[in-house]
Parts: sequence; structure tokens; C-alpha cells
Amino acid sequence: MLNGGSIGYAVGSCSLGAVLVAGGVNGVCAIALGDVADSLVHQLRLRFRDAEIGHSNADCADWLQQTIAFIEQPATELALPLALSGTPFQRRVWQVLREIPLAATLSYSAIAGLSGAERSARAVAAACAANTLALAVPCHRAVRSDGKLAGYRWGLERKAELLKREREALAAGQ
Repeated sequence: MLNGGSIGYAVGSCSLGAVLVAGGVNGVCAIALGDVADSLVHQLRLRFRDAEIGHSNADCADWLQQTIAFIEQPATELALPLALSGTPFQRRVWQVLREIPLAATLSYSAIAGLSGAERSARAVAAACAANTLALAVPCHRAVRSDGKLAGYRWGLERKAELLKREREALAAGQ
């Protein structure tokens, strides 16, 4: 979803705080996590300055419920119709991220290699920072080469909790 057009959104709450899901006819263009719903809406308006932004429609409400269900019990991947908007490199990185299995992680360097830019770990980190689709493009699964958590647009505590929940869900399913 590029700037322009019409975007609806829905906001809700989950155990990690506020959740916003936004999209239009092309699918979901934003999933954001935060502490305050109004802040998430403000960020949406800044990101899509040229779009007509309105409140929830039936699709947004459904996408929000699916997102909250995934946060609370990440049993499978979050499968939503996505309207990805980014550079070709960002889109390659986001595709690699979407292929990382539930509860698994990859280093920024490994993601760079799989994206066809072996020496671009910092560019991968920048692509993760530019991701507006929390969970659907699971940048929380990108870690430093030593396995430690680093950088997450929606907070390191949320990143750690999401990975913990995914590991627990995977262990419970075995």
C-alpha cells in the first residue's frame, strides 16, 4: 500500500499492549505494537500522509483479531494478505524473514547472505527497522551473530516475549 488511496484501521489490546492493524483493498499495510493506541494511530498517519485514513472496516477488524490471536497463542504463522511497500532490497529481506520458521531465529548476517547481499548485515538491520508489518514480517526473529537480541521497532521486551511465546507454543505442539 503506497501513500494515497484509502486505508482503514482497527486498534485493540493484547497482553503486549496496544495493537493496530491497517489496510485497504490491497491488503494489510501496517501492523504496529505499542503502549498507547493514539500513538500508533498518529504513527500510521505520519507513515501514510497522502492516504485517506478512516476507522475500522470489517477486514481490519478481522485482521486485528487474527493478529491478537497470534500474539496470545502463536500456533501457526500469521497469514494475512500483505500490501508490502519497500525497496527491492527491503522486500528481499522481508521475504527471507517470512521464511524463518516459528520460534527460530537467524542472524542479520545470515539474512544478508540469504538476501543476496552477504556483507550487508547493517542494511538488513535497517530493512528490519523499516518494516511496518510487525509479526506478519517477523523481524523479531532477526538476532545478532552471537544470538543476542538487538533492535526492534516495537521494543526489545516485546521481541523477547514474542520469541518466548513462539518457543513455548512449538514445545507444547510436540
